[in-house]
Amino acid sequence: MTYEARIEQIIERAPDTRSLFLHRPPSPPFTFIPGQFISCLLPLDGEPAIRPYSIASSPEEPGLLEICLNLVPGGLGSRYLFGLGIGAVLRFTGPWGTFTLERPPAAECVFIAEGTGIVPIRSMLRRALQTGSTYPLRLHHAAASAACLLYANEFKRAAREHAQFTFAPLLGGSLAGCIRREYLARDTDRSRHFYICGVGSIVLELRDLLRRGGYQRRAVQYEKW
Repeated sequence: MTYEARIEQIIERAPDTRSLFLHRPPSPPFTFIPGQFISCLLPLDGEPAIRPYSIASSPEEPGLLEICLNLVPGGLGSRYLFGLGIGAVLRFTGPWGTFTLERPPAAECVFIAEGTGIVPIRSMLRRALQTGSTYPLRLHHAAASAACLLYANEFKRAAREHAQFTFAPLLGGSLAGCIRREYLARDTDRSRHFYICGVGSIVLELRDLLRRGGYQRRAVQYEKW
């Protein structure tokens, strides 16, 4: 089914990253699971094109639906969306995707995001915190600079308010090295569950690192952009 939604608000998250807040279609109601994405139908160079964008907001948030994207060099889709203003209408289908977290498992959960891979992770983490689970929750977000740590203040506040949650940003350094030290070399516990999202080969590198290190295949979920 195709939905239409009006852009109600725009927030600049970083120098090349912004959030678009869409008025969620009231009828039929649009529902989704944390981690899913929508497919925007964009008129690019006179031809219809489909571009997927993960949902950053939570299903429980009424009204507005948030997508967050960065301006990709040479990317027609992101350039088009960056050119839109408040009041513009977007057409999209969805929700789509199997990289989801409906309820957190009864185990420690580790969320790993590289760059804008934090977008679906944010929705997942909000759901995990909302359930009141007492199992540890950890977030590793790797970014090029502090300005690129999207939603950092929100995660810092959540770490103060929820004793089981730890926010561990990584600026520079090796994300794979960090994960190897924390979850392979430090102990022999292999009961953790992982949710990994990012751009390019780092996602598959982390997936293989953890699975070869003894974590069950189904306990390492991932989405590569």
